[in-house]
Amino acid sequence: MMLRQRLTVVAAAAVLAAAGLAAGTAQAAPAKGSPVKIRPLAASCSQAYLPLPDPSCTPGAYNPDVTQATIGQTICVSGWTSTVRPPTSYTNALKAQQIAQYGYADTNLSDYEEDHFVPLELGGAPRDPRNLWPEPRYGSQTATGKDGVETKLKNAVCKGKVGLDDARSAIVTDWTTALSSLGL
Repeated sequence: MMLRQRLTVVAAAAVLAAAGLAAGTAQAAPAKGSPVKIRPLAASCSQAYLPLPDPSCTPGAYNPDVTQATIGQTICVSGWTSTVRPPTSYTNALKAQQIAQYGYADTNLSDYEEDHFVPLELGGAPRDPRNLWPEPRYGSQTATGKDGVETKLKNAVCKGKVGLDDARSAIVTDWTTALSSLGL
């Protein structure tokens, strides 16, 4: 193992231990006063689904505060996602854990985006590990490409061209075909 990889693994282990994630013991931030327990992710996640996450490890999860009735006060408000986005101290620790679970040979954290499978722009759960996964920044269909799809879907929802549930369903089914499946 190269020195850089060893240092990355050691640093990730230290961060995970500090965050309480190594054993799956961390707690999500309470949503409106009700604590939510984080379930440990599956012991092994498959890369076979790329550019999508393994659905058994990352099925997606919704923010209960975002519904079709509340989009005018949530996702359609400029800057709203920054109010719910988790800190990098949380997402980087989770990313290190999930890179190992997905069995990626490349363990460089900067080569992955800790992506919300159901994007924050469509009311995805901000801190739920079932909605976060280490999406590669390399390959033919990358995290950057998905970001553009997320923005277009949010804009369509906010303009009333597509319902929130339809946009969520399309992106979870396959973000690479989400726009065409909705006629966008």
